[in-house]
Amino acid sequence: MVAKVLPRWQVGGILVLGVLAVATSSVIIRLALQSAQTQGLGFSLVLAAVRLLLATMVLLPTGRSLLSQTLPPRAWGLAIAAGICLAAHFATWITSLSFTSIAASTALVTTNPVWVGLILWLWFGQRPSRLTMVGIAIALTGGMVIAFGGSGGVHGGSNPLLGDALALVGAMLASLYFLLGREAQRQGMGLGAYGAIAYGVAALVLLPLPPLLGVSYQGYPAIVYGCMVAMALIPQLIGHTVINWSVMQMSPTLVTLAILFEPVAASVMGWIGFGEVPGWPVVGGGLILIMGVALAVLGEPRQQL
Repeated sequence: MVAKVLPRWQVGGILVLGVLAVATSSVIIRLALQSAQTQGLGFSLVLAAVRLLLATMVLLPTGRSLLSQTLPPRAWGLAIAAGICLAAHFATWITSLSFTSIAASTALVTTNPVWVGLILWLWFGQRPSRLTMVGIAIALTGGMVIAFGGSGGVHGGSNPLLGDALALVGAMLASLYFLLGREAQRQGMGLGAYGAIAYGVAALVLLPLPPLLGVSYQGYPAIVYGCMVAMALIPQLIGHTVINWSVMQMSPTLVTLAILFEPVAASVMGWIGFGEVPGWPVVGGGLILIMGVALAVLGEPRQQL
C-alpha cells in the first residue's frame, strides 16, 4: 500500500501539530508525578501502560480491518517489534523525568536523527548527504545546548546523570519504533491498524510490570487518572499517530529532525506550568537547532522531502 502524498506544506503543518502534541507529554507526566507524590520506575510504568491501553481501546475499531486483510507475516512482525520498542522507550524515558529536568530529558530523547540516520544507513544503505549530516550535527548541538541550559537552570532534577542516560536510551528505542512502523505500513498495514497493534503490544508488555514491582494501579488522586487520559488522547493518539503517518509522507530523517523542536515547546510549557526556568541557553540552543534543521532540509534529495 502506497500512502497518498500531500503537498509538502500540508505535511509540514500537520507534522508541526503532531510535534506540539507530543511536547505536552513531559508536562503532563510531571503533573502526574507531582500529584501522585511519587516517582521511580514502577509509577512510570503505570503511566505508560495506562496511556497505551487507553489509546489502543480508541483505535480498536480501526483495527478490525485486519480481520478482512491478508497481510504478510513480516508486516505483523514489524508492528509487534515496534510495539516492544515503544514499551521500552516509555519505560526508560518516563522514568528519566523523575531524575532530570523537562528540558534536559526532552532534548536528549529527541536525538532521534542520529539514530535514524545511522539505522537507515546500516539497514537500507541510505547514506545521508554531506549537507544533511552537517545539519544533523548542528541541530544536535542545539539540542545539547538546550539540555545543559535546562539542567543548569531551576529544578534540574534529583539525579541528572541517571535521568539523562535513560532519556538517551529512550531516543534509540524511539528511533527503532518509528522505522519499524514505517516498514509495517509499507507492507500494506493501514495507519489505524498499525497503531492498534503497536500500542496494544506495548500496553501488554508494560501492564504486568508495575504489580511485579509492588506498585498498584489504584489509589491515586483523580488528577493523576485525568493525566493518564490526557496522555492517551494528546501526545499518543494525536502526536505519535501523526508522526507515524509523517514517516510515510517524507524522509524519516526530516521527521525526526522536526521532533527536535519538542524540547523547545516542552521547555516553554515547563516554564509556564512548573516554573522550571531553563535559562538563556535554551534560546540560543533553539536558534542553533533551527539553523541545523534548515541545512538538513536543503541537503535532502527532493524526492525524499
